[in-house]
Amino acid sequence: MRKPPPFDGQYEVAGRLAESIAAEGAYCVAAIGAFSGDETRSADEIFIEQNVRFQAHIADAAGLDAQLAELVFALDRLTAEVSADLDSFRGLTLREKMAGWLSRQRMWRMYTSRVREAPVIERLLDLLAKSDALARLIAGQRALLTERHKAAELSLVDIVEQRRRLVVSIDIARLKMKELNAKALTTQGRIGVYGNRAHWEQMEAERRALKAEAERISAGEHEMRDDSQRRERFIGLFQAFVDSLNGRIAACNVLLRKLMIDVEERLIIYQAQVDTDRPGMKMRIKPELFPDIAAPIRLFEKGMLVAQDLERRKSRADLEFARRFPTYAEPPPATLGAPLIDTARRSFRFNLPFLRS
Repeated sequence: MRKPPPFDGQYEVAGRLAESIAAEGAYCVAAIGAFSGDETRSADEIFIEQNVRFQAHIADAAGLDAQLAELVFALDRLTAEVSADLDSFRGLTLREKMAGWLSRQRMWRMYTSRVREAPVIERLLDLLAKSDALARLIAGQRALLTERHKAAELSLVDIVEQRRRLVVSIDIARLKMKELNAKALTTQGRIGVYGNRAHWEQMEAERRALKAEAERISAGEHEMRDDSQRRERFIGLFQAFVDSLNGRIAACNVLLRKLMIDVEERLIIYQAQVDTDRPGMKMRIKPELFPDIAAPIRLFEKGMLVAQDLERRKSRADLEFARRFPTYAEPPPATLGAPLIDTARRSFRFNLPFLRS
């Protein structure tokens, strides 16, 4: 299993990247909204410049999504480590058992001291604080992406509609040119056949007028065709950007869903530890202290978090996470296959293989 990098440093990197991506994303949305056919520079020049910036933004955004997935992955592994440490507390060490041969009182003192010295509660609270910060970052990204997706999509629809009208106008212009050229040809064929010289000169003037009008419409048709082709080129670029925003919104949904279910797991572990070792510690977890993960904490306060109910939902969330981010969903070794605490005290672990899959 690939070991995740330290959470705090990775979180800071993701936060800075999110800020820079937000600025570039604002430029891309503004560029789509300001798109016009009256450009002072050549279409090729503008397209090359915007294509570089749009593609760079899409790549950077994909990198940010991967980092956010890495952070969710890191918290999951840290939870596994806490769960494994707690598991070891449910049994006596060899040293404690040997002490028990001489004094059971000393054996339990050694055991109690070992459990209390382990910063399990603090580690769980730290995991919840990290979960809250990460949820805030991901939720902020989702809100920003949703807003920008709406604005960019509306602008893109306008551009597509303008191109559709251009295509209709081009078709009309071509039909009109065909009609004018046919009339001019018919008029040319009549010159010298009917009427007198004055009549012929009049028909020649009509023919030239028809040709001139056809050429004028042809020039306009060429301009509309060039504009249509230019729009088609930019539409492809803008559509790729809008699609990337839509994909990133979906990725944020996957990340938040897994993160919140993982928070429920951490709360269940915390509850079991509080019940057995440090009564009264439940008050250290309140929705107002962790506002961005308040939903599962409210369930925790009401005693509505049940390990067995979590199994099905976490299994589905993990599978969805693995499909979206296969790099960050590697199966851990068997030693980290730590399911939740058995709050019935029959055994510290019980058979929930989904929890670390």
